[in-house]
Amino acid sequence: MKLSKLRLISGAVLLACACMAQAEIRLSDPLPLAPEVTVGKLPNGLTYYIKKNDRPAQKVELRLVVKAGSILEDEDQQGLAHFTEHMAFNGSTHFKRNELISYLQSIGVKFGADLNAYTSFDETVYVLPIPTTKKENLEKGFLVLEDWAHGLKFNPADINSERGIILEEARLGKGANDRMNKLLYPKLLNGSRYAERMPIGKESILKTFKPATIKRFYNDWYRPDLMAVMVVGDVDPKQAEAMIRQHFGKLKNPAKPRPRLYAEVPQRSQTEALVITDKEAPDDTVFIRYPIRPAPEAVTIADYRRQMIENLYGQMLSARMQELTQQANPPFIQGGSSMGKLVRGYESFSAYALLGKGGVQPAINALVQEDERARRFGFTQDELDRARKNMLRNYERAYSERDKSDSAGFVAEYSRNFLEQEAIPGIANELMYAQELLPQVTLQEINETVAKVIPDQQKKLVVFMGATPKPGDKASTVPTQQQLLDAVAQAEQKKVEPRAEKAFASKLMDGPPAGGSIVSETLNSAIGVTELKLGNGVRVLLKPTEFKNDQVLMGSTRFGGQSLFGDADIYNARYASAVVGSMGLKDLAPLDLQKVLAGKTVNVGASLGELSEGFGGSSSSADVESMLQMVNLYFTHVRKDAGLYQSFIGKQQDLAKNILAQPEAVFYDAIQHATFGNGPRVEGVPRAEDFNKVSLDGALDVFQQRFSSARDMTFVFTGSFDVDKIKPLIASYLGTLPVTDLPHAYRDVGLRPVKGVVKKAVYMGSEPKSTISLTFNGDVAYTDEQKLTLQALGEVLNLKVIEVLREKMSMIYGGGFETSMGQHPYGHYSVALTLPTAPENVDKVLAAAFAEINKMKTDGPTASDLDKVKLNWITRHQKSMQENEYWMNQLVGSVTQGRDPAHILQFEQRVRAITPEAVKLAAQRYLDMNNYVQVVLYPEAKKLSGSKISPAKVR
Repeated sequence: MKLSKLRLISGAVLLACACMAQAEIRLSDPLPLAPEVTVGKLPNGLTYYIKKNDRPAQKVELRLVVKAGSILEDEDQQGLAHFTEHMAFNGSTHFKRNELISYLQSIGVKFGADLNAYTSFDETVYVLPIPTTKKENLEKGFLVLEDWAHGLKFNPADINSERGIILEEARLGKGANDRMNKLLYPKLLNGSRYAERMPIGKESILKTFKPATIKRFYNDWYRPDLMAVMVVGDVDPKQAEAMIRQHFGKLKNPAKPRPRLYAEVPQRSQTEALVITDKEAPDDTVFIRYPIRPAPEAVTIADYRRQMIENLYGQMLSARMQELTQQANPPFIQGGSSMGKLVRGYESFSAYALLGKGGVQPAINALVQEDERARRFGFTQDELDRARKNMLRNYERAYSERDKSDSAGFVAEYSRNFLEQEAIPGIANELMYAQELLPQVTLQEINETVAKVIPDQQKKLVVFMGATPKPGDKASTVPTQQQLLDAVAQAEQKKVEPRAEKAFASKLMDGPPAGGSIVSETLNSAIGVTELKLGNGVRVLLKPTEFKNDQVLMGSTRFGGQSLFGDADIYNARYASAVVGSMGLKDLAPLDLQKVLAGKTVNVGASLGELSEGFGGSSSSADVESMLQMVNLYFTHVRKDAGLYQSFIGKQQDLAKNILAQPEAVFYDAIQHATFGNGPRVEGVPRAEDFNKVSLDGALDVFQQRFSSARDMTFVFTGSFDVDKIKPLIASYLGTLPVTDLPHAYRDVGLRPVKGVVKKAVYMGSEPKSTISLTFNGDVAYTDEQKLTLQALGEVLNLKVIEVLREKMSMIYGGGFETSMGQHPYGHYSVALTLPTAPENVDKVLAAAFAEINKMKTDGPTASDLDKVKLNWITRHQKSMQENEYWMNQLVGSVTQGRDPAHILQFEQRVRAITPEAVKLAAQRYLDMNNYVQVVLYPEAKKLSGSKISPAKVR
């Protein structure tokens, strides 16, 4: 059975393709500009992009994109490109310090989540989403962009205040990866200037630079000929263009502009190896970087075709590498090879592996030999056919969603066009190219291209990065530089044979099961949800939408989960769904499933949670039947494969072996055990030895105990389907599921947080960085209103975290409160505060946090602060109501909470009903100063009285 509506959708796509393909495609023609976007340039050189798009409605995405990043910094300016970005929020022509953030919060724009910016090597991008519910919002938004472009003030007092915030941001980035990368990048980038211009900069400069130094950077590089303004959203294009001219036409370039040059990356002159170790490295990796070359731009249709060929062989090579990880003793945990971008204008072929217990040699053997196999013998026709199907399907889906895509996606694409000259011909043209050009790509052409692209014993950089061996560790797999080079040389000399394509089933099921029925159907007209009761008792909720043209989401739930299994089986229960997922379905291993489903968009997974179990899945509209078939097979034909099981367990053990070398992991583990104790039900950081407590038969038995029957399970579908057409499929695949009796209620295992005040210090890590965790837990008589009020409490406190701890005290960069409230297995709440800071500032930050908590308990929030939170919630809710994911979560939640799903319609009313007094009472109720857990992470050196901790090393 197929859905006739789905045929219509596919037919429409094919008809569109046929109409477009009537126009002759000449490979020499230049790639066109998408007709739906207006691209122009002002007389001063400023570029602009405008597109009308009403997804989401009443919102416009504004961007200021500047071709200026850390690569342009002078020696005395290292870090000031990024510092300039920060100063954009600290005083300008029309907004005083902190005034901008406060104003934007007042119209529903949240700092960090909505309003943001980033600085990289070659660019700085400012992100400003503006609600267009009021005309003045858009005008103010353009005023903000104009100020960013040429109106920053750089007040000395504001600069000094921001220094601490940026130093805290730099502190967050410190750790094993940062230390190792500082040793890696000079070699990786062949001595290029890029290695000397990390965007975060040098702390010595950040602490001491004069205001004139940062003003020099701003005046040199923030100029219209290096800028683009982007306006995409629910706005009239003519109005947008007029506002661009009004606000940016007056900008002037310097009389003698400095040339905007791009850094070169030199060619590698010799093969060499690099071994970098660090005691806090979480894993071991090996990396082979082949010669770097200039990346060709896509200018013509022939260039676009070349990129499609690159994507095809990249997809096929990735599938081969993934297949290697499915062995009982895989050569690596994860690995791959590809041609990829290095920095702007350069690319290189590289190979990468996350190492397992076998270490370096088997991983290098696999990477080098699999690349050589592809280079020498190429791919098979079956591999190309699958890759082509997948690629064409992606184009078709993108085309079908062209009028249902969010504005943020378009501005990201236009930013890449401005910064990197990525072509933007538009999805209609791209689908036309794919429809006509992909069938013309032959296997011979693919293989000839691969033979040229994959390097053959060329000069290379071979890198090992991993954990420092412990003293006396004779089993260490850390190689020397010479051993790395020898390993690659040996792998290059090994003989390779053509790859044999193994046979596999051609379809998931022979046909739909017979005998399923629908015994009742009711419509909740308030929310457009149809409820079905199937003949076997399974309940189904259907919410057809037009939010997307080609997306169907599925979820299901039922109480039970891990709680029904004893402590002796808890590890089998915890990993049961992952074990089963790693082995495939029926007679198909996971990679065979991918091959059978080539050209389809479908994904299904089972989950066994602490108190419930169920499925999650998604598909295109045309592939709903395949999604339902996979669900049916999870109930009736799970697969047992000892080799894949051993592969899964081995990889999990390898991933866990060094996890406790990371300070953050030790810190999280300490919080869990300080809060809940040390019982087997407390899920902390996984240890390698945990997986010795999992068995194939045990995990499979747990899974089948819960998933051999669909009794009392509720399924939910949201998305682009027709109820009448999907019902027969549901009757066949879900209505015939077995429903043998089984427990369908969770068991309260008695896990509760500790009572009273608990304080713990954790000493771990080489860097001078600390993190504070405060957690308030307790019992509560759950109501939806109380949950919403608690969330409001967390959000208004977060405003104070930004206002006081970040902007006033300059002692944190990020962090804040998170709240939760649940009714199962008992009514409970949690308020958690996380604040990364300097070790010497821990006591000050704690005191400030407690002061804000006490103020909230005494005075409550201001009406203006609460209004900011409420408006942001309502704005986000209105957008979410047009998203399938949101409806899926709300409908599944209505099942577990036992309430009418139409409850979703009262959200705005319930938000508006929250008062400052209610939030104050919530603070008094939930922030109990006699009942909290405080855990603080300090560097190890603090405990060791200043003793030196070993840095990353080149060995």
